[in-house]
Amino acid sequence: MLFSESFQMALTSLYANKMRSLLTMLGIIIGVGAVIALVSVGMGVRSNVTSSIASLGSNMLIVSPGSSNRGGVRGAAGSMQTLKYDDAKAIQEKIKNIDYVSPAVSSSYQVVYGNNNWNTTVQGVTPEFLQIRSLSVSNGSFISSNDMNKRSRVAVIGTTVASSLFDKENPVGKNIRINNQPYKVIGLLTSKGQSSMGQDQDDMIYVPLTTAQERMLGITYVQSINIQVSDQNRMDQVQAEVETLLRTRHHIVGDKEDDFHVRNLTSLMETVSQSTSMLTLLLGAIAGISLLVGGIGIMNIMMVSVTERTREIGIRKALGATFMNIMTQFLIESMVIGIIGGLIGILAGCLASQIIAKAGHFTTVITMTPILVSFVFSVGIGLFFGIYPARKAARLDPIEALRYE
Repeated sequence: MLFSESFQMALTSLYANKMRSLLTMLGIIIGVGAVIALVSVGMGVRSNVTSSIASLGSNMLIVSPGSSNRGGVRGAAGSMQTLKYDDAKAIQEKIKNIDYVSPAVSSSYQVVYGNNNWNTTVQGVTPEFLQIRSLSVSNGSFISSNDMNKRSRVAVIGTTVASSLFDKENPVGKNIRINNQPYKVIGLLTSKGQSSMGQDQDDMIYVPLTTAQERMLGITYVQSINIQVSDQNRMDQVQAEVETLLRTRHHIVGDKEDDFHVRNLTSLMETVSQSTSMLTLLLGAIAGISLLVGGIGIMNIMMVSVTERTREIGIRKALGATFMNIMTQFLIESMVIGIIGGLIGILAGCLASQIIAKAGHFTTVITMTPILVSFVFSVGIGLFFGIYPARKAARLDPIEALRYE
């Protein structure tokens, strides 16, 4: 009963000073809203980056050539020509826990269809590339083993290439010219969108690896080997086995530097996830400072309230109000400020997150964790910063308080 009475008196006091109460809540509202909005941005960054890496394929290892070194002059990364198609076959045959292996080469070409032309990347791959990179064909078919054996002039194109060359026309079955040679379009891929680095994953043409090597580039080496591991928990083990096998095949002994690099996309995803988690935590901590400032505002206004209501406190004490009665009343007032400010801040933060997403064409992710944590903090800050003013009010001498003007 006493608690209910104190709660009603606290609400009445706050309502009697509406503007002052609102301005006091403003710090809490801004703090809670900032925490939710900034954490949602950080979670959005994390989601975008991890989904972009995942779009490259699951459980992937990518083997790329090392950099050449001639006369002490270091070449560009991937400038060596040591990776061969046989290396990919050996990896597939001799190493366990591997689902698919696909060597690849790529280059940029001007592609022509009728009066339209488009500059894009042409990549030579094997049929396994479809599974490794989690691609799907929306129309037609992907490259087959028969296409590889015959070195067929066939192509599978992305949606960006299709819209640039064919507009709304169905590209499957049509002939395009790549490097002034005719290629028949046998498939159209499902759109994958942009990567986290802004690269258009649909601006791509895939041709048989053998066709790209012999008919287009005139090379015998490959520029990368894509490997899909069957079990994520064995990624490090398979990576070590691939490195050992390639060192043996390339006759690299002792401390001699490898002529290849193996990238583990799962490790990369874990590193990125940790980095973005730290970013999210940092953004939340920065926004949390606003909550502390809001708490100081609550304490300041409660101190003013104690001064203004000194005679009221004296009358209540003279009528029998105890130390705890006065403490409870003022603590409830400060907590109500925190509760109402926290609820309004949650709405403001969710709204701000949506505005940021639409204005910046950016993905934001709102979760319950920052909402609950920020709300609990707003209530806790209201309680913590209300203790000193409440104790000061409860310790007032009733005789001195009644004499106060």
